[in-house]
Amino acid sequence: MLTNDVLLQNSPDIENPLIWPIFEILKNKPQDWKVHTLAGELQQQALMPVLDECSEKDLFKRNFLMMNALYQLQAILFPEKWLQVQAMDIQLTIVTSECVIDTADPLREYYTDWSHYEAEEGEVKRLLNEFWRRYSRYIGNEKVASVENRQHALRLFDLDDQATSQMIRKRWRSLALKWHPDRESGDADTFRTLCEAWNILRA
Repeated sequence: MLTNDVLLQNSPDIENPLIWPIFEILKNKPQDWKVHTLAGELQQQALMPVLDECSEKDLFKRNFLMMNALYQLQAILFPEKWLQVQAMDIQLTIVTSECVIDTADPLREYYTDWSHYEAEEGEVKRLLNEFWRRYSRYIGNEKVASVENRQHALRLFDLDDQATSQMIRKRWRSLALKWHPDRESGDADTFRTLCEAWNILRA
C-alpha cells in the first residue's frame, strides 16, 4: 500500500493554501460536492478571489487550484481517510479495499504539476501568499502573536536549524492534520499557533 509520504515526496515545494479550507468544508459535509460548488463555497467564505481579468483564464485557474488542492489532500489523508477526487463527485469517506491512489493517473499528473498553472513562479507564489493571508484572517490568525521568530517556529515544529524545506513541509502537514479543529484530537488555538509558525517557516 502506498503511504502519503511516498505520494507526496515528488510534490513541488509549494503548499496550496486551499488544502485546509477544503478539508474543513468536507468534514462538515463529506458528500455531494462538485468542483464548481466547492469553489462557490470557498468564494462565499472569501477564500477564492478573482484570479485573472480574463474570465476564461480565471475559470481555468480556479479549477486548477481546486484540483491541485484536492489531489494533495487525498495524499495527505490516505490511508486514514479516502477522498474521492472526481470533478462531478467529490466526497470524503472511509477507506475500503477498493481505494487506491493511482499515481499514474494523467489528471493527477497534470494538476499536481504547477507549470500547468500558466504563470511565472513569482506570480504563483504571489497568488498563494494572498490566499494564505485570506486564510489567516479566516481562522483568526491575525489576532495571535505567539510565534516570535523562525527559531521559535522551528521549536514548535520540533525541528532544528538543519531542517530542509521538505522536512518542514512534511512536519507542517502532520501537525496540521493532528491539530485541525475539525478532528477529534484537534485544538483551535494550537492549530492557529502552528499556522502562524508555518507562515514564518514557509517564507
